[in-house]
Amino acid sequence: MRRCPECGYWEPAGAPGCGRCAGLVDEIVEVGWRDFLGREFGAAEPSDERIIAEMVVDEPDKHLWRVVDAAYDRLVCAACGGKLSRGPAGCAPCDLANGFRYVAREADRPGVPPGNEHALRVNVSVARRPSGISASEVLLRRLSLPALLEGALPTRAQAQAIKAMANRGASEAELAAAIYNEWSRR
Repeated sequence: MRRCPECGYWEPAGAPGCGRCAGLVDEIVEVGWRDFLGREFGAAEPSDERIIAEMVVDEPDKHLWRVVDAAYDRLVCAACGGKLSRGPAGCAPCDLANGFRYVAREADRPGVPPGNEHALRVNVSVARRPSGISASEVLLRRLSLPALLEGALPTRAQAQAIKAMANRGASEAELAAAIYNEWSRR
């Protein structure tokens, strides 16, 4: 893990507030999109990406979650004008698209425990669209990102213990230390 030179968090735990960390979270998704384009189309012209994105979101269950999330980023919400699925909670088209993103497929990366990709997906989703999610939940999700990217996966007991710490009012530093120290022990 590396410290972000802009915010001081372990990268990308400063998202969404830190622009650099937010960009690193977006890059998690973008790598999947570029791999998909290369594998399926050889290379797509930028003008073709919107058309490809529309095809992907029409069948999200046939694509990996990173591809679906990136496809939504290429579409504009008619209601809020933002990236489709990333608008504020209560924006009906974004709420609907945000729900559909979860039918996309997940495939764990090599060398990580089963379920790591699901945990990463959920935490990336929260960091990219924190609207309507409690501040403590956003905090826990973003602080977890560096450990998940390193291949850690908390046990149910570890995750519940961190949540209980947050509910008791543990500081951000205490939560981060517990996540990075405890979750890395397998």
